[in-house]
Amino acid sequence: MTPSRPPLREVIARHGLAARHALGQHFLLDENLTARIVRLAGDLAGRHVIEIGPGPGGLTRALLDSQAASVTAIEIDPRAIAAIAELAATASDRLRIVAGDALALDLTTLVAAPRRIVANLPYNIATPLLIGWLRQAAAFESLTLMFQQEVADRIAAPPGSRTYGRLSVLAQWLCTVQLGLRLPPTAFVPPPAVHSAVVCLTPHAVQPDPARFAAMERVTAAAFGQRRKMLRAALRPTLGPAAADLLRDAGIAPERRAETLSVAEFDRLAALFPAAPDAALRITRP
Repeated sequence: MTPSRPPLREVIARHGLAARHALGQHFLLDENLTARIVRLAGDLAGRHVIEIGPGPGGLTRALLDSQAASVTAIEIDPRAIAAIAELAATASDRLRIVAGDALALDLTTLVAAPRRIVANLPYNIATPLLIGWLRQAAAFESLTLMFQQEVADRIAAPPGSRTYGRLSVLAQWLCTVQLGLRLPPTAFVPPPAVHSAVVCLTPHAVQPDPARFAAMERVTAAAFGQRRKMLRAALRPTLGPAAADLLRDAGIAPERRAETLSVAEFDRLAALFPAAPDAALRITRP
């Protein structure tokens, strides 16, 4: 007989799991909300699900209640690892715990396909985690991720909006993006200073090769790095006089600004952009 699960608040007290700001911890304990997040991830039957930063295991429990073939929980906090280990005895070998830094792990070698990510991400590393996964978007069926609302809005922002930027272009270039669920600070323990939102990303069937991805990083870095400038001026530090030729060949008026370009127009620019240097630019902010 599978042992029953101990109450979450009892687990938190037993393991001294007071949330740590340095780890970006804000625990979601409401079973109705965790179940809604799992439903947003779609039918998980036969899928290998990856969770980042499970904390005491609120979302982990909801994932184990689904038809997922397995759940791999990646956690850096030893207190949380001990708490999640209690769930393993109730999970019929479906729960695997990996102690480590998610930023340093290659999920494609850690977990077998078909794989999906469902996670309430630590907000202090959420954007770099997402960028790393977008580089490997073809390896995932979907990503259902909790962000602070400001970041979620950037990911889903349309062209012309105040929040449209590099993160918007990259995410929408590689995935279908939908905002799934918004949550107030009071949904978490302890409440964060910001609202939160779940973003559902479904990678497109056809993905760019690494060179094209690097080119898109370079062109969006140049264009949004000086977003108040016209594109001909914003691209000039990177391309010199060739900036005007690039825009002409892409059919884009040189006096336009980065936030007015569609994802398709950025794709045209990336197709014409010079090959990325050996030390390709990396995103440091949306």
